[in-house]
Amino acid sequence: MDDVVVGPLDLAARVDDALAVQAVAFGLSDEEVGVRRHIVLRHLTQPGARALGATTPSGRLVGFVYGMPNDRAQWWSSVVEPYLRREGREGWLDDAFAVTELHVLPADQGRGIGRRLITLLTDGADEPRSILSAIDTESPARALYRSLGYRDLARPVHFPSAPSPYAVMGAPLPLLR
Repeated sequence: MDDVVVGPLDLAARVDDALAVQAVAFGLSDEEVGVRRHIVLRHLTQPGARALGATTPSGRLVGFVYGMPNDRAQWWSSVVEPYLRREGREGWLDDAFAVTELHVLPADQGRGIGRRLITLLTDGADEPRSILSAIDTESPARALYRSLGYRDLARPVHFPSAPSPYAVMGAPLPLLR
């Protein structure tokens, strides 16, 4: 990771660069990128929203993360709340920092960049815990989250128009090292 610097990211200014990373890492179509652009920009207006980026010395973005204090009025919370309630875990929606997106280019994965991004982001949170959602499959991302102390809170969770089910995961803060 010597050639990558992790630090604050002006996500509004670099939203297209970040979405290009997400498109490659997550396999998004141009149409999906367009929809997500508006969502990201709207999220950045929320109180406490923060972003970090992983950049090369030339300034190329190879990864990013952003999140914000969870708000039950947000769309994501309204979708996951019934699933969490079913499991007796809806309290996780309160006093939690939501990791909204975390993506690293596939060529740069496995180098500790994602771990550095998510731990630095959540280390700055005032909330006692963190929540996120991840595709409900055994993947390097889910393994990373588990290694940091996240555990499954509800699964499978079905988001409208998402082709695959998700898992909602939560961890006490600070994350494990």
